[in-house]
Amino acid sequence: MAIDFTLTDDQRNLQTTARNFAQNALAPVTDQIDQEPDPLRAFQLAKPAYAEACNEGIAFSMLPTEFGGGGLSNVDFVIAAEEIQAVDPGFGTTVLVNGLGLMPVWYYGTEEQKQRFISTATSDQSGEFIVGYAASEPPGTPGGTANFDAPAAGGAGMQVTATLDGDDYVLNGRKYWPCNVGGWDNEGANLSLVIVRTDPSAGGTSGLSAIMIERGTPGITYESISTSAQRGAPNCEIVFDNARVPASNLIEGTKGNGDLVINRNFAWSGPVAGIGAVAIARSAYEDALQWAKTYTGGGPAPIINYQYPGYVLGDIATKIEAARYFCWKTAHYLDQHGYHGEMLGAMCKVHCTEMLFDCVYKCMQVVGVNSLDTKNRFHRYLREASLLPLYDAGNFGMQRRRVHGVMSDETFNPRAFMDDEPVEFTKGMEGIDTIPGPRQEVPAQRAAEPFVAR
Repeated sequence: MAIDFTLTDDQRNLQTTARNFAQNALAPVTDQIDQEPDPLRAFQLAKPAYAEACNEGIAFSMLPTEFGGGGLSNVDFVIAAEEIQAVDPGFGTTVLVNGLGLMPVWYYGTEEQKQRFISTATSDQSGEFIVGYAASEPPGTPGGTANFDAPAAGGAGMQVTATLDGDDYVLNGRKYWPCNVGGWDNEGANLSLVIVRTDPSAGGTSGLSAIMIERGTPGITYESISTSAQRGAPNCEIVFDNARVPASNLIEGTKGNGDLVINRNFAWSGPVAGIGAVAIARSAYEDALQWAKTYTGGGPAPIINYQYPGYVLGDIATKIEAARYFCWKTAHYLDQHGYHGEMLGAMCKVHCTEMLFDCVYKCMQVVGVNSLDTKNRFHRYLREASLLPLYDAGNFGMQRRRVHGVMSDETFNPRAFMDDEPVEFTKGMEGIDTIPGPRQEVPAQRAAEPFVAR
């Protein structure tokens, strides 16, 4: 039978490896990370675990073996990611961002760029090599990341400019929220992929590109952002002040196609964020179930024997199972279709992350007022649940707009995902909902030759 949810022996071994890593390397420090008030110090507390992730091949497991990566399929990566994020979703984000920074080089870079950037990362033996991805920007005029693909000239949300000057691009502007970019000391990640405006006269569907920034580049400063959840994932504000970057660092196929980089990255990360929601819901559910099996509330038997706790926990278990398989389906679709799944990835991220908050709060209702005792960790699950729908491209705006753009296109087949058919994502599907009035027509084109998954 073609559809089989049984994990292979290799996948079970991968799951066990990831679970053991999470329990042995992450679990002992995750509460300390969450409670540390200094965001940079909180991230640094995860450094020994990150070194172990490098040693075990986890940190760059999503990259192709031909450039030294682990070569995991998207399905395999999602299986491993659930185990890690069930213990510390922030650490899962750190690993995810390594991929967001380097996967576009694999998709769109020259062979020289792939060797220079991907192979350098995967061959490093220090246990510290980390990669950032910088798209998000602060609100302003026009400002704000969410309308990055607005087709109107100068109307896109990306305002960091990259102006060609001889053999260099000169970068100016600010980024806000990017992860990993500050590195372990806020002096810069080893590499960071940055979405920049290379054509100020064009809109977001043609004026954006992606360029690689190397650690030590003058004219760049980083400042930590303190967040309420995922304390182990380092977010920063970046300020570019006439920072000069070699023109050869502009990823070849992304020139004028930074919009496609963003959409494709968020397609890839959709099931990873989705499985993060599954992981957190799973942890909350297991804690609530254990509570219900041991807590009597002064009655004659544990509360699991009563209808309300039993039905509520059963509903939660059902939602977790359904969401897990949606993530597997989405990851499999990406594997089957050259790492393209812009609409399905968004659907998966929206559905799973919005399921999470309901599951966590219902677990808290089962536990009752004792869920507010910080020793029981539900406060953390609730904070993580509030974060996931808002980060990695907010569900309102960037994620739902991508679904809207594909669905409204006259070429869209509503049975495509059911039939496992490719859904090509074009520039003509972008820009919807970003400006008032009728939708502007944008010529459909691809950034490069269709990418074939290895």
